[in-house]
Amino acid sequence: MRSSRIATVLAASVVATLVPALAPATASAAANPLDQYLRQKPAWHRCDRSMPVTFQCATIKVPLDYSRPGGKKLDLAISRLRTSTRAERRGVLLLNPGGPGGPGVGMPEQMASELPKSVRNKYDLIGFDPRGIGQSSGVGCGMTDAEQNWERPYKAGTFTKDVKWARTVAEKCAAKQGDKLRHITTRNTARDMDVIRGVLGEKKISYLGYSYGTYLGAVYTQMFPGRSDRFVLDSAVDPARIWRGMIQIWAEGTEPAFTRWTAWTAERNSTYKLGKTPEAVRKTFYDLVAQADRKPIDLDGAKLSGDDLRAGLRATFFSVRDAAEAVVELKKAAEGRPRSRDREARTPAPVPPSFGRAVPADNATAGFWTVVCADTRNWPRDPERYRSDAIRDKARYPLYGDVVSNIMPCAFWKKTGGEPATKVGNKVGALILQNEWDSQTPLAGGQGLRRVMKGAKMVTVAGGVGHGIYGSKSCADKTATAYLTTGRLPAEDATCQAAPTARERATPNPLPLPTPPGVPGTVSRF
Repeated sequence: MRSSRIATVLAASVVATLVPALAPATASAAANPLDQYLRQKPAWHRCDRSMPVTFQCATIKVPLDYSRPGGKKLDLAISRLRTSTRAERRGVLLLNPGGPGGPGVGMPEQMASELPKSVRNKYDLIGFDPRGIGQSSGVGCGMTDAEQNWERPYKAGTFTKDVKWARTVAEKCAAKQGDKLRHITTRNTARDMDVIRGVLGEKKISYLGYSYGTYLGAVYTQMFPGRSDRFVLDSAVDPARIWRGMIQIWAEGTEPAFTRWTAWTAERNSTYKLGKTPEAVRKTFYDLVAQADRKPIDLDGAKLSGDDLRAGLRATFFSVRDAAEAVVELKKAAEGRPRSRDREARTPAPVPPSFGRAVPADNATAGFWTVVCADTRNWPRDPERYRSDAIRDKARYPLYGDVVSNIMPCAFWKKTGGEPATKVGNKVGALILQNEWDSQTPLAGGQGLRRVMKGAKMVTVAGGVGHGIYGSKSCADKTATAYLTTGRLPAEDATCQAAPTARERATPNPLPLPTPPGVPGTVSRF
Protein backbone atom coordinates (compact mmCIF):
# COMPACT_ATOMS: atom_id res chain seq x y z
CA MET A 1 0.00 0.00 0.00
CA ARG A 2 1.56 3.24 -1.11
CA SER A 3 1.43 6.66 0.42
CA SER A 4 -0.66 8.94 -1.78
CA ARG A 5 2.11 11.55 -1.71
CA ILE A 6 4.82 9.31 -3.07
CA ALA A 7 2.66 7.14 -5.31
CA THR A 8 1.76 10.04 -7.56
CA VAL A 9 5.30 10.99 -8.29
CA LEU A 10 6.86 7.53 -8.35
CA ALA A 11 4.16 5.64 -10.18
CA ALA A 12 4.61 7.89 -13.58
CA SER A 13 -7.15 -2.40 -4.63
CA VAL A 14 -28.38 -14.15 13.96
CA VAL A 15 -30.10 -16.16 11.41
CA ALA A 16 -27.26 -18.26 10.17
CA THR A 17 -26.80 -19.48 13.71
CA LEU A 18 -30.55 -19.97 14.06
CA VAL A 19 -31.05 -21.24 10.51
CA PRO A 20 -27.54 -22.38 9.54
CA ALA A 21 -28.30 -23.20 5.91
CA LEU A 22 -30.93 -20.55 5.11
CA ALA A 23 -33.71 -23.08 4.53
CA PRO A 24 -34.46 -23.94 0.89
CA ALA A 25 -36.92 -21.88 -1.07
CA THR A 26 -39.44 -24.72 -0.98
CA ALA A 27 -39.89 -24.31 2.79
CA SER A 28 -43.02 -22.55 3.98
CA ALA A 29 -42.92 -18.95 5.10
CA ALA A 30 -43.78 -20.06 8.60
CA ALA A 31 -40.76 -22.37 8.65
CA ASN A 32 -38.31 -19.90 7.20
CA PRO A 33 -38.28 -16.26 8.34
CA LEU A 34 -36.10 -15.39 5.35
CA ASP A 35 -38.62 -16.55 2.78
CA GLN A 36 -39.65 -12.98 1.96
CA TYR A 37 -36.06 -12.31 0.86
CA LEU A 38 -35.43 -15.57 -0.97
CA ARG A 39 -38.57 -15.16 -3.11
CA GLN A 40 -37.75 -11.67 -4.42
CA LYS A 41 -38.04 -11.10 -8.16
CA PRO A 42 -35.29 -8.67 -9.21
CA ALA A 43 -36.24 -5.92 -11.65
CA TRP A 44 -33.30 -6.35 -14.02
CA HIS A 45 -32.30 -3.36 -16.13
CA ARG A 46 -29.32 -2.09 -18.11
CA CYS A 47 -26.61 -1.18 -15.59
CA ASP A 48 -25.30 1.96 -17.23
CA ARG A 49 -25.57 3.64 -20.59
CA SER A 50 -21.85 3.17 -21.09
CA MET A 51 -22.21 -0.59 -20.50
CA PRO A 52 -23.47 -3.32 -22.87
CA VAL A 53 -27.22 -3.95 -22.89
CA THR A 54 -26.55 -7.53 -21.78
CA PHE A 55 -24.94 -6.32 -18.55
CA GLN A 56 -27.89 -6.08 -16.18
CA CYS A 57 -28.33 -4.68 -12.67
CA ALA A 58 -30.99 -4.90 -9.98
CA THR A 59 -31.51 -4.03 -6.33
CA ILE A 60 -32.80 -6.53 -3.78
CA LYS A 61 -33.50 -6.26 -0.06
CA VAL A 62 -31.67 -8.04 2.76
CA PRO A 63 -32.25 -7.75 6.51
CA LEU A 64 -29.99 -5.38 8.40
CA ASP A 65 -30.03 -7.83 11.32
CA TYR A 66 -30.41 -11.49 10.36
CA SER A 67 -31.59 -12.35 13.86
CA ARG A 68 -34.52 -9.98 13.23
CA PRO A 69 -35.43 -10.50 9.57
CA GLY A 70 -38.68 -8.60 10.01
CA GLY A 71 -36.84 -5.43 11.03
CA LYS A 72 -34.87 -2.84 9.08
CA LYS A 73 -33.71 -3.67 5.58
CA LEU A 74 -30.71 -2.79 3.41
CA ASP A 75 -30.52 -2.35 -0.35
CA LEU A 76 -28.16 -4.78 -2.03
CA ALA A 77 -26.96 -3.97 -5.55
CA ILE A 78 -26.43 -7.01 -7.77
CA SER A 79 -25.50 -7.48 -11.42
CA ARG A 80 -25.28 -10.26 -13.97
CA LEU A 81 -23.85 -11.11 -17.35
CA ARG A 82 -25.53 -14.28 -18.52
CA THR A 83 -23.79 -16.97 -20.49
CA SER A 84 -24.86 -17.11 -24.12
CA THR A 85 -24.57 -20.90 -24.29
CA ARG A 86 -27.46 -22.19 -22.22
CA ALA A 87 -26.71 -25.81 -23.12
CA GLU A 88 -23.31 -25.65 -21.38
CA ARG A 89 -24.48 -23.55 -18.43
CA ARG A 90 -23.63 -24.98 -15.01
CA GLY A 91 -24.85 -22.15 -12.79
CA VAL A 92 -23.67 -18.82 -11.38
CA LEU A 93 -20.20 -17.56 -10.54
CA LEU A 94 -20.27 -14.87 -7.86
CA LEU A 95 -17.39 -12.41 -7.98
CA ASN A 96 -15.72 -10.31 -5.29
CA PRO A 97 -12.75 -7.95 -5.82
CA GLY A 98 -11.54 -7.72 -2.21
CA GLY A 99 -11.41 -4.84 0.22
CA PRO A 100 -13.06 -4.78 2.65
CA GLY A 101 -14.58 -1.82 0.89
CA GLY A 102 -14.33 -2.92 -2.73
CA PRO A 103 -17.49 -2.58 -4.85
CA GLY A 104 -18.21 -5.58 -7.06
CA VAL A 105 -21.22 -4.62 -9.17
CA GLY A 106 -18.98 -3.81 -12.11
CA MET A 107 -17.01 -7.05 -11.98
CA PRO A 108 -18.98 -9.18 -14.47
CA GLU A 109 -18.36 -6.71 -17.27
CA GLN A 110 -14.73 -6.25 -16.19
CA MET A 111 -14.05 -9.97 -15.98
CA ALA A 112 -15.84 -10.97 -19.16
CA SER A 113 -12.75 -10.23 -21.25
CA GLU A 114 -10.34 -11.73 -18.71
CA LEU A 115 -11.95 -15.10 -18.16
CA PRO A 116 -11.54 -17.87 -20.75
CA LYS A 117 -14.46 -18.57 -23.04
CA SER A 118 -14.81 -22.03 -21.53
CA VAL A 119 -15.55 -20.46 -18.13
CA ARG A 120 -17.89 -17.84 -19.59
CA ASN A 121 -19.84 -20.62 -21.27
CA LYS A 122 -20.36 -22.38 -17.95
CA TYR A 123 -21.54 -19.54 -15.75
CA ASP A 124 -23.64 -16.45 -15.45
CA LEU A 125 -21.22 -13.92 -13.95
CA ILE A 126 -22.76 -12.33 -10.86
CA GLY A 127 -21.48 -9.16 -9.24
CA PHE A 128 -22.59 -7.42 -6.08
CA ASP A 129 -21.59 -4.56 -3.86
CA PRO A 130 -21.22 -6.02 -0.34
CA ARG A 131 -23.46 -4.48 2.30
CA GLY A 132 -22.30 -1.02 3.30
CA ILE A 133 -20.25 -0.64 0.11
CA GLY A 134 -20.98 1.36 -3.00
CA GLN A 135 -24.58 1.00 -4.14
CA SER A 136 -25.47 -1.41 -1.31
CA SER A 137 -26.56 1.10 1.34
CA GLY A 138 -23.04 2.53 1.36
CA VAL A 139 -21.71 3.75 4.69
CA GLY A 140 -19.90 7.01 5.25
CA CYS A 141 -18.38 8.61 8.33
CA GLY A 142 -17.73 12.14 7.09
CA MET A 143 -13.96 11.71 7.31
CA THR A 144 -11.66 14.36 5.91
CA ASP A 145 -8.90 13.33 3.49
CA ALA A 146 -6.37 13.62 6.32
CA GLU A 147 -8.49 11.38 8.56
CA GLN A 148 -8.59 8.72 5.85
CA ASN A 149 -4.80 8.42 5.93
CA TRP A 150 -4.06 5.70 8.47
CA GLU A 151 -0.37 5.13 7.68
CA ARG A 152 0.98 6.73 10.85
CA PRO A 153 4.49 5.63 11.84
CA TYR A 154 4.96 5.54 15.58
CA LYS A 155 6.76 8.44 17.23
CA ALA A 156 6.63 9.25 20.92
CA GLY A 157 6.00 12.90 20.13
CA THR A 158 3.01 12.25 17.83
CA PHE A 159 1.40 9.29 19.59
CA THR A 160 -1.11 11.44 21.49
CA LYS A 161 -2.19 13.01 18.21
CA ASP A 162 -2.50 9.56 16.62
CA VAL A 163 -4.70 8.37 19.50
CA LYS A 164 -6.92 11.42 19.00
CA TRP A 165 -7.16 10.63 15.28
CA ALA A 166 -8.19 7.01 15.92
CA ARG A 167 -10.80 8.06 18.48
CA THR A 168 -12.16 10.77 16.16
CA VAL A 169 -12.65 8.32 13.26
CA ALA A 170 -14.43 5.82 15.51
CA GLU A 171 -16.66 8.51 16.99
CA LYS A 172 -17.53 9.97 13.58
CA CYS A 173 -18.52 6.53 12.28
CA ALA A 174 -20.64 5.83 15.36
CA ALA A 175 -22.36 9.20 15.07
CA LYS A 176 -23.09 8.82 11.35
CA GLN A 177 -24.04 5.14 11.22
CA GLY A 178 -25.17 4.21 14.73
CA ASP A 179 -26.41 0.63 15.20
CA LYS A 180 -25.89 -0.12 11.51
CA LEU A 181 -22.14 -0.47 12.08
CA ARG A 182 -22.27 -3.75 13.96
CA HIS A 183 -24.17 -5.41 11.12
CA ILE A 184 -21.65 -4.59 8.37
CA THR A 185 -19.60 -7.77 8.78
CA THR A 186 -18.19 -10.60 6.72
CA ARG A 187 -20.63 -13.10 8.27
CA ASN A 188 -23.60 -10.98 7.22
CA THR A 189 -22.17 -10.48 3.73
CA ALA A 190 -21.90 -14.27 3.45
CA ARG A 191 -25.57 -14.47 4.46
CA ASP A 192 -26.34 -11.89 1.78
CA MET A 193 -24.56 -14.10 -0.76
CA ASP A 194 -26.89 -16.92 0.16
CA VAL A 195 -29.89 -14.66 -0.29
CA ILE A 196 -28.53 -13.84 -3.77
CA ARG A 197 -28.29 -17.59 -4.41
CA GLY A 198 -31.93 -18.05 -3.41
CA VAL A 199 -33.13 -15.05 -5.41
CA LEU A 200 -31.40 -16.44 -8.50
CA GLY A 201 -33.03 -19.81 -7.96
CA GLU A 202 -29.77 -21.72 -7.58
CA LYS A 203 -29.15 -24.68 -5.27
CA LYS A 204 -25.43 -23.87 -5.09
CA ILE A 205 -23.07 -21.07 -6.05
CA SER A 206 -19.60 -21.05 -7.49
CA TYR A 207 -17.30 -18.20 -6.56
CA LEU A 208 -14.18 -16.29 -7.56
CA GLY A 209 -12.87 -14.02 -4.81
CA TYR A 210 -9.69 -12.00 -4.67
CA SER A 211 -7.81 -10.93 -1.54
CA TYR A 212 -10.37 -10.08 1.19
CA GLY A 213 -12.75 -11.98 -1.07
CA THR A 214 -10.89 -15.17 -0.14
CA TYR A 215 -11.88 -14.70 3.49
CA LEU A 216 -15.46 -13.91 2.48
CA GLY A 217 -15.51 -17.07 0.37
CA ALA A 218 -14.02 -19.16 3.17
CA VAL A 219 -16.63 -17.87 5.61
CA TYR A 220 -19.38 -18.78 3.15
CA THR A 221 -18.05 -22.34 2.85
CA GLN A 222 -18.03 -22.57 6.65
CA MET A 223 -21.57 -21.26 7.08
CA PHE A 224 -23.12 -22.87 4.01
CA PRO A 225 -20.99 -25.91 3.07
CA GLY A 226 -23.82 -27.64 1.25
CA ARG A 227 -24.38 -24.63 -0.98
CA SER A 228 -20.72 -24.18 -1.98
CA ASP A 229 -19.86 -25.50 -5.44
CA ARG A 230 -16.56 -24.50 -7.09
CA PHE A 231 -14.66 -21.83 -5.14
CA VAL A 232 -11.47 -20.13 -6.39
CA LEU A 233 -9.78 -18.12 -3.63
CA ASP A 234 -7.08 -15.93 -5.14
CA SER A 235 -4.39 -14.17 -3.03
CA ALA A 236 -5.48 -15.38 0.35
CA VAL A 237 -6.19 -14.03 3.81
CA ASP A 238 -5.37 -16.23 6.80
CA PRO A 239 -8.64 -16.56 8.81
CA ALA A 240 -6.65 -17.10 12.01
CA ARG A 241 -5.12 -13.63 11.69
CA ILE A 242 -8.04 -11.37 10.95
CA TRP A 243 -7.85 -8.49 11.24
CA ARG A 244 -5.06 -6.91 13.21
CA GLY A 245 -2.78 -9.81 12.40
CA MET A 246 -3.42 -9.51 8.68
CA ILE A 247 -2.57 -5.80 8.81
CA GLN A 248 0.60 -6.61 10.74
CA ILE A 249 1.53 -9.29 8.23
CA TRP A 250 2.34 -6.52 5.75
CA ALA A 251 5.38 -5.64 7.84
CA GLU A 252 6.40 -9.27 8.33
CA GLY A 253 6.13 -10.02 4.63
CA THR A 254 7.98 -6.90 3.56
CA GLU A 255 11.30 -7.64 5.28
CA PRO A 256 12.14 -10.75 3.16
CA ALA A 257 10.90 -8.91 0.07
CA PHE A 258 13.21 -6.00 0.88
CA THR A 259 16.12 -8.43 1.40
CA ARG A 260 15.36 -10.02 -1.99
CA TRP A 261 15.32 -6.57 -3.57
CA THR A 262 18.72 -5.63 -2.14
CA ALA A 263 20.27 -8.81 -3.57
CA TRP A 264 18.63 -8.36 -6.98
CA THR A 265 19.68 -4.71 -7.18
CA ALA A 266 23.25 -5.41 -6.08
CA GLU A 267 23.61 -7.91 -8.94
CA ARG A 268 22.64 -5.07 -11.30
CA ASN A 269 24.83 -2.36 -9.84
CA SER A 270 26.13 -1.49 -13.31
CA THR A 271 22.57 -0.44 -14.21
CA TYR A 272 21.26 1.13 -11.00
CA LYS A 273 24.44 2.10 -9.14
CA LEU A 274 22.83 1.66 -5.73
CA GLY A 275 25.48 -0.63 -4.28
CA LYS A 276 27.62 -3.62 -5.19
CA THR A 277 26.43 -5.77 -2.30
CA PRO A 278 23.03 -6.29 -0.65
CA GLU A 279 24.37 -4.54 2.44
CA ALA A 280 25.43 -1.54 0.37
CA VAL A 281 22.03 -1.32 -1.35
CA ARG A 282 20.29 -1.48 2.01
CA LYS A 283 22.52 1.31 3.32
CA THR A 284 21.76 3.45 0.26
CA PHE A 285 18.04 3.24 0.96
CA TYR A 286 18.26 3.86 4.69
CA ASP A 287 20.68 6.73 4.12
CA LEU A 288 17.96 8.31 1.97
CA VAL A 289 15.43 7.73 4.78
CA ALA A 290 17.75 9.40 7.28
CA GLN A 291 18.43 12.32 4.93
CA ALA A 292 14.67 12.80 4.35
CA ASP A 293 14.07 12.76 8.10
CA ARG A 294 16.57 15.60 8.52
CA LYS A 295 15.21 17.55 5.55
CA PRO A 296 12.36 16.31 3.33
CA ILE A 297 13.39 15.35 -0.20
CA ASP A 298 11.73 17.46 -2.90
CA LEU A 299 10.46 15.08 -5.58
CA ASP A 300 8.63 17.02 -8.29
CA GLY A 301 7.23 19.40 -5.68
CA ALA A 302 6.32 16.74 -3.12
CA LYS A 303 8.23 17.08 0.17
CA LEU A 304 8.94 13.50 1.28
CA SER A 305 10.02 12.57 4.79
CA GLY A 306 11.77 9.37 5.75
CA ASP A 307 8.42 7.99 6.93
CA ASP A 308 6.98 8.77 3.49
CA LEU A 309 9.76 6.77 1.89
CA ARG A 310 9.27 3.77 4.19
CA ALA A 311 5.48 3.69 3.84
CA GLY A 312 5.37 4.77 0.22
CA LEU A 313 7.80 2.17 -1.07
CA ARG A 314 6.79 -0.78 1.10
CA ALA A 315 4.62 -2.51 -1.50
CA THR A 316 6.96 -1.51 -4.32
CA PHE A 317 9.84 -3.58 -2.91
CA PHE A 318 7.96 -6.72 -3.91
CA SER A 319 8.40 -5.63 -7.56
CA VAL A 320 12.17 -5.47 -7.61
CA ARG A 321 12.58 -3.62 -10.89
CA ASP A 322 10.00 -0.98 -9.96
CA ALA A 323 11.68 -0.47 -6.60
CA ALA A 324 15.16 -0.11 -8.08
CA GLU A 325 13.92 2.49 -10.57
CA ALA A 326 12.06 4.37 -7.83
CA VAL A 327 15.06 4.51 -5.49
CA VAL A 328 17.27 5.72 -8.34
CA GLU A 329 14.87 8.64 -8.89
CA LEU A 330 14.77 9.40 -5.17
CA LYS A 331 18.55 9.38 -5.01
CA LYS A 332 18.72 11.85 -7.90
CA ALA A 333 16.21 14.11 -6.21
CA ALA A 334 18.11 13.94 -2.92
CA GLU A 335 21.29 14.95 -4.73
CA GLY A 336 19.58 17.77 -6.62
CA ARG A 337 20.01 16.06 -10.00
CA PRO A 338 17.27 16.12 -12.67
CA ARG A 339 14.98 13.11 -12.78
CA SER A 340 14.84 10.74 -15.75
CA ARG A 341 12.01 11.46 -18.17
CA ASP A 342 12.12 8.20 -20.13
CA ARG A 343 10.70 5.91 -17.48
CA GLU A 344 7.91 3.63 -18.60
CA ALA A 345 4.52 5.29 -18.17
CA ARG A 346 1.98 3.34 -16.16
CA THR A 347 -1.70 3.30 -17.08
CA PRO A 348 -3.85 4.47 -14.15
CA ALA A 349 -6.64 2.19 -12.98
CA PRO A 350 -9.90 3.06 -14.72
CA VAL A 351 -12.59 4.79 -12.70
CA PRO A 352 -15.58 2.43 -12.33
CA PRO A 353 -19.00 3.60 -13.50
CA SER A 354 -21.16 5.27 -10.87
CA PHE A 355 -24.27 3.29 -11.86
CA GLY A 356 -26.27 6.42 -11.18
CA ARG A 357 -26.18 6.67 -7.39
CA ALA A 358 -24.15 8.94 -5.16
CA VAL A 359 -21.83 7.17 -2.71
CA PRO A 360 -20.27 8.83 0.36
CA ALA A 361 -16.84 10.22 -0.51
CA ASP A 362 -15.18 8.21 2.25
CA ASN A 363 -17.12 5.00 1.57
CA ALA A 364 -14.08 2.86 0.72
CA THR A 365 -12.30 3.85 3.92
CA ALA A 366 -15.44 3.76 6.06
CA GLY A 367 -16.31 0.34 4.66
CA PHE A 368 -12.82 -0.93 5.43
CA TRP A 369 -12.89 0.15 9.08
CA THR A 370 -16.48 -0.96 9.53
CA VAL A 371 -15.69 -4.55 8.55
CA VAL A 372 -12.27 -4.97 10.15
CA CYS A 373 -13.46 -3.42 13.42
CA ALA A 374 -16.83 -5.22 13.58
CA ASP A 375 -15.67 -8.65 12.37
CA THR A 376 -13.67 -9.48 15.48
CA ARG A 377 -13.48 -8.76 19.18
CA ASN A 378 -9.73 -9.05 19.45
CA TRP A 379 -8.69 -5.42 18.95
CA PRO A 380 -6.88 -4.13 22.07
CA ARG A 381 -8.71 -1.31 23.84
CA ASP A 382 -5.74 0.17 25.70
CA PRO A 383 -3.74 2.72 23.63
CA GLU A 384 -0.60 1.80 25.56
CA ARG A 385 -0.76 -1.69 24.08
CA TYR A 386 -0.47 -0.17 20.60
CA ARG A 387 2.45 2.00 21.73
CA SER A 388 4.40 -0.98 23.07
CA ASP A 389 3.58 -3.13 20.03
CA ALA A 390 4.68 -0.38 17.64
CA ILE A 391 8.00 0.04 19.44
CA ARG A 392 8.54 -3.74 19.44
CA ASP A 393 7.64 -4.18 15.77
CA LYS A 394 9.72 -1.23 14.60
CA ALA A 395 12.72 -3.19 15.93
CA ARG A 396 11.53 -6.46 14.39
CA TYR A 397 10.46 -5.05 11.02
CA PRO A 398 12.25 -1.72 10.49
CA LEU A 399 10.60 -0.82 7.21
CA TYR A 400 6.96 -0.88 8.27
CA GLY A 401 6.47 -2.55 11.65
CA ASP A 402 5.61 0.57 13.61
CA VAL A 403 3.02 1.64 11.03
CA VAL A 404 0.90 -1.51 11.18
CA SER A 405 1.11 -1.94 14.94
CA ASN A 406 0.32 1.69 15.80
CA ILE A 407 -3.08 2.81 17.11
CA MET A 408 -6.10 2.14 14.85
CA PRO A 409 -9.75 3.31 15.02
CA CYS A 410 -10.80 -0.21 16.05
CA ALA A 411 -9.37 0.51 19.51
CA PHE A 412 -12.31 2.86 20.05
CA TRP A 413 -14.95 1.15 17.91
CA LYS A 414 -18.33 1.09 19.57
CA LYS A 415 -18.99 -2.43 20.88
CA THR A 416 -22.71 -3.16 20.80
CA GLY A 417 -23.11 -6.91 20.68
CA GLY A 418 -22.31 -8.51 17.37
CA GLU A 419 -20.95 -11.97 16.70
CA PRO A 420 -17.51 -13.48 17.23
CA ALA A 421 -15.33 -14.05 14.19
CA THR A 422 -15.99 -17.17 12.17
CA LYS A 423 -13.65 -20.05 12.89
CA VAL A 424 -12.92 -21.56 9.50
CA GLY A 425 -12.18 -25.28 9.44
CA ASN A 426 -13.90 -27.50 6.87
CA LYS A 427 -13.42 -30.01 4.07
CA VAL A 428 -15.24 -28.09 1.35
CA GLY A 429 -13.45 -28.29 -1.98
CA ALA A 430 -11.78 -25.08 -3.15
CA LEU A 431 -8.75 -23.90 -5.10
CA ILE A 432 -6.36 -21.42 -3.46
CA LEU A 433 -4.01 -19.41 -5.69
CA GLN A 434 -1.02 -17.58 -4.24
CA ASN A 435 1.94 -15.63 -5.56
CA GLU A 436 5.18 -16.07 -3.67
CA TRP A 437 5.75 -12.29 -3.57
CA ASP A 438 2.37 -10.73 -2.90
CA SER A 439 2.60 -7.42 -1.05
CA GLN A 440 -0.95 -7.35 0.32
CA THR A 441 -1.61 -10.98 1.18
CA PRO A 442 1.87 -12.45 1.63
CA LEU A 443 2.51 -16.15 1.09
CA ALA A 444 1.93 -16.91 4.77
CA GLY A 445 -1.70 -15.83 4.34
CA GLY A 446 -2.34 -18.41 1.65
CA GLN A 447 -0.62 -21.08 3.66
CA GLY A 448 -2.78 -20.21 6.67
CA LEU A 449 -6.00 -20.49 4.66
CA ARG A 450 -4.87 -23.82 3.21
CA ARG A 451 -4.27 -25.23 6.71
CA VAL A 452 -7.88 -24.71 7.77
CA MET A 453 -9.55 -25.54 4.45
CA LYS A 454 -8.67 -29.21 4.44
CA GLY A 455 -10.64 -30.03 1.29
CA ALA A 456 -8.87 -27.35 -0.73
CA LYS A 457 -5.79 -27.54 -2.89
CA MET A 458 -3.29 -24.70 -3.31
CA VAL A 459 -1.23 -23.60 -6.29
CA THR A 460 1.76 -21.45 -5.40
CA VAL A 461 3.36 -19.37 -8.15
CA ALA A 462 7.06 -19.57 -7.30
CA GLY A 463 8.69 -16.22 -8.00
CA GLY A 464 5.30 -14.72 -8.79
CA VAL A 465 4.98 -11.00 -8.02
CA GLY A 466 1.79 -9.04 -7.50
CA HIS A 467 -1.63 -9.15 -5.92
CA GLY A 468 -4.25 -11.06 -7.90
CA ILE A 469 -3.44 -14.02 -10.14
CA TYR A 470 -6.31 -15.49 -12.13
CA GLY A 471 -6.81 -13.55 -15.33
CA SER A 472 -3.25 -12.20 -15.46
CA LYS A 473 -1.87 -14.95 -17.72
CA SER A 474 -0.16 -16.67 -14.81
CA CYS A 475 1.05 -20.27 -14.82
CA ALA A 476 -1.80 -20.96 -12.36
CA ASP A 477 -4.53 -19.89 -14.79
CA LYS A 478 -4.75 -23.28 -16.50
CA THR A 479 -5.41 -25.07 -13.21
CA ALA A 480 -8.08 -22.57 -12.19
CA THR A 481 -9.82 -22.82 -15.55
CA ALA A 482 -9.80 -26.62 -15.42
CA TYR A 483 -11.32 -26.56 -11.93
CA LEU A 484 -14.09 -24.10 -12.83
CA THR A 485 -15.02 -25.99 -16.00
CA THR A 486 -14.65 -29.60 -14.85
CA GLY A 487 -14.67 -29.46 -11.05
CA ARG A 488 -11.38 -31.34 -10.86
CA LEU A 489 -8.92 -30.13 -8.25
CA PRO A 490 -5.23 -31.03 -8.46
CA ALA A 491 -4.46 -34.30 -6.69
CA GLU A 492 -1.98 -32.49 -4.44
CA ASP A 493 -0.91 -28.93 -3.67
CA ALA A 494 1.23 -27.74 -6.55
CA THR A 495 3.87 -25.16 -7.41
CA CYS A 496 4.38 -23.62 -10.82
CA GLN A 497 7.12 -21.25 -11.92
CA ALA A 498 6.49 -17.62 -12.82
CA ALA A 499 7.86 -16.42 -16.14
CA PRO A 500 11.24 -14.67 -15.83
CA THR A 501 9.81 -11.19 -16.47
CA ALA A 502 6.99 -11.83 -13.95
CA ARG A 503 9.62 -12.37 -11.23
CA GLU A 504 10.77 -8.77 -11.47
CA ARG A 505 7.59 -6.75 -11.85
CA ALA A 506 3.96 -7.41 -11.04
CA THR A 507 1.97 -8.60 -14.03
CA PRO A 508 -1.17 -6.60 -14.77
CA ASN A 509 -3.91 -7.39 -12.27
CA PRO A 510 -6.96 -9.14 -13.71
CA LEU A 511 -9.09 -6.22 -12.61
CA PRO A 512 -8.67 -2.96 -10.68
CA LEU A 513 -8.49 -4.21 -7.10
CA PRO A 514 -9.58 -1.89 -4.29
CA THR A 515 -7.29 0.78 -2.93
CA PRO A 516 -5.97 1.14 0.59
CA PRO A 517 -7.82 3.53 2.90
CA GLY A 518 -7.07 7.12 1.98
CA VAL A 519 -4.76 6.20 -0.89
CA PRO A 520 -6.73 6.62 -4.12
CA GLY A 521 -5.60 4.78 -7.23
CA THR A 522 -3.15 2.27 -5.78
CA VAL A 523 -3.36 -1.43 -5.02
CA SER A 524 -4.72 -2.55 -2.53
CA ARG A 525 -6.10 -3.36 0.90
CA PHE A 526 -6.90 -7.03 0.92
